[in-house]
Amino acid sequence: MEIKIIFSDIDGTFLTNNHEVTEKTQKAVKSLLAQNKKFVLVSARMPEAIYPITEKIGVKIPIISYSGGLVLTEDEKILYDKKISLEETRKLLNELKNYLDISVNYYTGRKWFVEKIDARVEREMRITSATAELANFSELVEKNILPNKILIMTEPKICEKLEIELGKKFPDLNVVRSSKILLEIMDKTVSKARGIEHLLRHYNFGVENSLAFGDNYNDVEMLKFVGCGVAMNNAPDDVKKIADDVTDSNEEDGIYNYFRRKKLTE
Repeated sequence: MEIKIIFSDIDGTFLTNNHEVTEKTQKAVKSLLAQNKKFVLVSARMPEAIYPITEKIGVKIPIISYSGGLVLTEDEKILYDKKISLEETRKLLNELKNYLDISVNYYTGRKWFVEKIDARVEREMRITSATAELANFSELVEKNILPNKILIMTEPKICEKLEIELGKKFPDLNVVRSSKILLEIMDKTVSKARGIEHLLRHYNFGVENSLAFGDNYNDVEMLKFVGCGVAMNNAPDDVKKIADDVTDSNEEDGIYNYFRRKKLTE
């Protein structure tokens, strides 16, 4: 079947290790759009950490943010917006008060709130080009401003421990590490595959018309769901095994090279 829509994870896939988009990758995206194909960036990032990438390339494309929790069309129309429930948000924030040496980030829609801006938050702002705002989390909850995602930044050993402990205490939430130092927490129903479903329905495409690129364990469900799942060469072997195909690494123009091999772009 014809590929009509392409989904790509961002960090470790679409971007190099220096958080840049290569000229060849930019060329590939523009070539696909010129063929009236859809190209979609999929990430745990908030929209304001994705749009600087699309603006730098000079394209307007759909995005799947918060790993499927917020889906926006190329015109920034909201197709799907899933928040953590009021009860779970309260319980989670209270539980996190028991842990030391963690930085808690509260993402809702296109806003990123923190109760203090520390070195970890500053690092994330540099990487993503998004800006954190100071707020009291309890006040946000009382105003019914609920999060799409709670992100915890901490040291690797603490991050690993938190993933296990919070996963057991909050069975209705999706608790998963997206790196050695980042723990993402969202509603249990949120997934990159669910976000893709919403866009396929919106554009009236079948799953067989879709292709996706990913590099890590949080991409597995997406790679399995689409018509063709492509793992980057920098992905763990377990991820490569479940993929339909493997391309070069994010440092070696893996996306561009795959399109060239499959004659999807010039």
